[in-house]
Amino acid sequence: MFRRIAALFLILSVASSTLILTGGQGEAVERPFAIHAEPVLLDSGDPARRDIGGLRYLGGWVLTSDNPDFGGISAMVLDGDGFVAISDAGGLFRFALSDTGAITRAAIGQLSDGPVPDDGGEVRKRDRDAEGLAYDPETGRYWVAFERANGFWRFDAAFARSDGNAAPEAMEDWPSNGGAEAMVRLDDGRFLILSEAGDGPGDSREVLLFAGDPVESGPPPLRLGYRPPSEHRITDAALLPDGRLLVLNRDFSFVEGVSVIVSIVSLDRLAAGTILAGDVIARLDPPVTIDNMEALAIDEEDGRTIIWMASDDNFNPLQRTLLLKFELIARR
Repeated sequence: MFRRIAALFLILSVASSTLILTGGQGEAVERPFAIHAEPVLLDSGDPARRDIGGLRYLGGWVLTSDNPDFGGISAMVLDGDGFVAISDAGGLFRFALSDTGAITRAAIGQLSDGPVPDDGGEVRKRDRDAEGLAYDPETGRYWVAFERANGFWRFDAAFARSDGNAAPEAMEDWPSNGGAEAMVRLDDGRFLILSEAGDGPGDSREVLLFAGDPVESGPPPLRLGYRPPSEHRITDAALLPDGRLLVLNRDFSFVEGVSVIVSIVSLDRLAAGTILAGDVIARLDPPVTIDNMEALAIDEEDGRTIIWMASDDNFNPLQRTLLLKFELIARR
């Protein structure tokens, strides 16, 4: 109990801080790669445990670094043989794992562009609160959604520069700390933007459907809703190979700690006013190895659908950056 309470107070203190971003505050490391991975069990009390709901555990790692810029992972995508991840402090991480779970390459940097303070002062952690990430493998472009700014920045394949940004009017009334939480690029080029706490139809959280690139001018987005399960809130979403949406939902309480629900949402009817609600396929609660799970990515291996999850450690020494790998075995 004390650990959970202490962790929460540290989370709150970090979240409310005004950390100044320098883009290069980490010390040089002597190890082969800037990010290190140590394997973890799904359930330390039951080392043989593999299945949990509609998921089968394939492996997990605690990611660490000697560079203090590493942490706070809030979204990630797969690009070729590795991961591209962003943090809620404007961090940019690229890394790859071998089949045995060893880091084979890693780089830590900062996003080259993004929101700036209205007063023109130094960029702070809250200004670069990146929460959503989308990728187009054909063009190599990336889109980053910033929660507090409720806007998007589009980047080239190397993240060397941003060639466009927008702050849609439809997102202006979203809470500054409950705005754009997940961004998904559909196969036909449309974009879904899901808010953490923006009011949608009924008792849902608002979802916007853009007809194309949200950075470019176009028709106003359609307004839909997403109803999270139980008391949970959405933290990320990703498109499954069959066209459905996989959604990561998280809750925290003093008594129970962190709880994670994974659900699948049909996208068959994307019309204005529609409330999307998913089928729960797995619920992860202690003693299962979880933390503040915020990032989701989908892959395919030998005909199997692979789900990757990563956690945001809030730059808190009592939390961990976890990278967990599952196979989707649900029949729903």
